[in-house]
Order: sequence, then C-alpha cells, then structure tokens
Amino acid sequence: MAYSPVEIMPGVKFLRPTWAEIKLSALKHNLLKIRDLCGPGVKVMFVVKADAYGHGAAAAAAFAEREKLAWGFGVSSVEEGLALRAAGIVSPVLVLGSLYPFESFVEAINAGLTVTIASLDAARQVVEASRSLGKNTVCHIKLETGMGRIGARRPAVVKIFEELSASGAASAGGLYTHLACADSDPAYTAEQLGYFSETAAELEGLGAAGLIRHAANSAALVSYPESRWEMVRAGLAAYGLMDGFEPALSWKTKIVFLKTVRAGSYISYSRSFRTSRQTTVATMPVGYGDGYLRAYSNKAEVIINGKKCPVIGNVTMDMTMVDVTDAPGAAVGSEAVLIGRDGGAEITARDLAAAGGTIPYETVTLITARVPRFTMAV
Repeated sequence: MAYSPVEIMPGVKFLRPTWAEIKLSALKHNLLKIRDLCGPGVKVMFVVKADAYGHGAAAAAAFAEREKLAWGFGVSSVEEGLALRAAGIVSPVLVLGSLYPFESFVEAINAGLTVTIASLDAARQVVEASRSLGKNTVCHIKLETGMGRIGARRPAVVKIFEELSASGAASAGGLYTHLACADSDPAYTAEQLGYFSETAAELEGLGAAGLIRHAANSAALVSYPESRWEMVRAGLAAYGLMDGFEPALSWKTKIVFLKTVRAGSYISYSRSFRTSRQTTVATMPVGYGDGYLRAYSNKAEVIINGKKCPVIGNVTMDMTMVDVTDAPGAAVGSEAVLIGRDGGAEITARDLAAAGGTIPYETVTLITARVPRFTMAV
C-alpha cells in the first residue's frame, strides 16, 4: 500500500509524521485576557524571542499585529528583530538583550529597532552610531534591581539618561527591569519593585517625561498589579504555558512501527527498560533531535486513542518507544499526542517539563526546526 503524506489541514502535507500545531485563537484569547487584566492604560509587549518560545515568531507576530493584540514585540537579539522586519512587522520591536559588539547598533538603528542600554559605554556607542547615520534612536534603559544578569544600578542609570538626553541623537523612551522570582518570592519581588520605583522617581525629577516603564513578566502581571506601570511583557501567559491561560501549542506524531515482545525483553539503548509482561511496543518518529528530551526516558507519557501510554526505554535521537498494550486500537498510523489533548486526556508542556526535571520555557523552545509548525485558523 502506498504511503500517504500527513495532511493536517487541506493542502498542507508532509512526509515525516511529526509536527506542531499553533492555535492562533488561543494566542488571541490569552493576549486579550492579559489586556483586560491590566486595563486600558497598560501596553502589552508580546515577547517573541527564541522563535516565539518555539511557536514560530514570524507567524505569531504577524497575527498579533494584524489583530492589534499588542503594542509591540520583545526579542533577544538584533538578528531576531531583523527577522521580524523582514517578515513585514512594523510595530515597535525592543531588543531585550545587551548589544555587543557595538557595531550591531548600526544594524538595529537602520531597522528601526528599539535598543536596550545597560551601561554608560553602550549609551555613548549608540549616540555615536546614531550621529553617523543621521538618525535618532529610541532606547530603553535597563535597571539592575536584583536579577544579576544585565543592567545598570541607579547612579549609572542617571548618567545614561543624561548622556542620551544631551546627545540630540538618541533618547530614552523607556526604563525597565527584570524580576527574578515573581512566581516564588514576594518579599524579594517587592524589594526589586521598590528600587525600580525609586529610580523612576529620580529620573522624573531630572525631567524624564513619557517614559514607558515596565517590570512585569507573565507571573508579575498576574500577581502584582503594582508592577504593571505603563507596559507589561507577556511571554509564558501569552502562549498559555501557565495556569489560567489556554495552551497555544500541540505537538503530535504518529506510530510508524508496532511489535509485541515477550516479558523480560529490553527496550532501547543501555537496556534502561525491561518488560515485565508481554508488551505491545509502538515506535514513534520523534526523539531528542526534535527536542523530545532524553530526560523523558521512562518518565513521560503520550496520548494514543485517548489513553496515556508510558515512554519505555531511552529516548533516542530520532525515535521513541511507548507501551501501548493498554491502548486498544493502537496501530501503525495512529496519532500520538506529545503535548495537547485527545478526548478526556491531556498532557501540558508543564507536565512534560516535570517529567524531564525542567521548566515549560525549555520544553517548548527546544522543539527543533525540523518539526514543522502549522498555524491553525482562528
């Protein structure tokens, strides 16, 4: 019998049956929920770094821009910003990372990207680059409040603001910080927000007006209303990767091989699993080369015909085995859900992350480029 390509929607076909589906209606639901939660005076930055947390940055940003769901977008690098511009995105794009080498300011300025300034040296470099291009650059100053990653403390922030304001070539359009543990440590979060508030007040006393102040990530925008300021940065919540929001990504594959083995048989590398009974073993064309982590070996589950089935043996680069003995009707060609829902059964990115001892961010961002993403119509 001839092999039929997988077709998940009319006219969209591919041969290797492992793919991800991105539900645009879920993105819209989540971004609108965030907007309603924060109120009309608060802008929403949709964070699409790391290929929109594995969801596909160009498609996600284009949809959000078309539907007017966000003020703009957050990326981690100039390259990610340039990719959005190449995809036709015209909304503000803030590069959240610290730019280096400083020559990258030229590329950012030419593309109309908003850059992060986290040091006085960077402020001087962006001014020089702006003057050489004859353009005015909008910058957001990054304040270090306790994350310990990038950013300047308050005295340096004041000097950066003064340097930009006096230049005539660059200006401060925003002030922001990053909360280290908004999901776990209220006292420390309060300390960070207090330091941010004091710094913002000092800049206001120096004549700063109209700064977009932002501190809230997804956890903070939900739990700390005082952190919302003029803008929030939505990542985890926008993709439905935290409680109270709708998951946007489903990850699926199909059984490509099925066999029955005797009790006492070993499965996969290192003989990490031995069957305790006669077992029906299904092989799926997905592995750590796709981002289905080796850490899921003998721990994760997949859904087949509405039944959760355990992963058995070590996950390999290209294939993973599951025990389908208790999944009636499992056959070559049956769909297997890695993340998502089938009937009354569901596996979330958080569930899969827990199986691998990691976090949902990592689970979805590590889904590799060889897994095609398909956006599902609203």
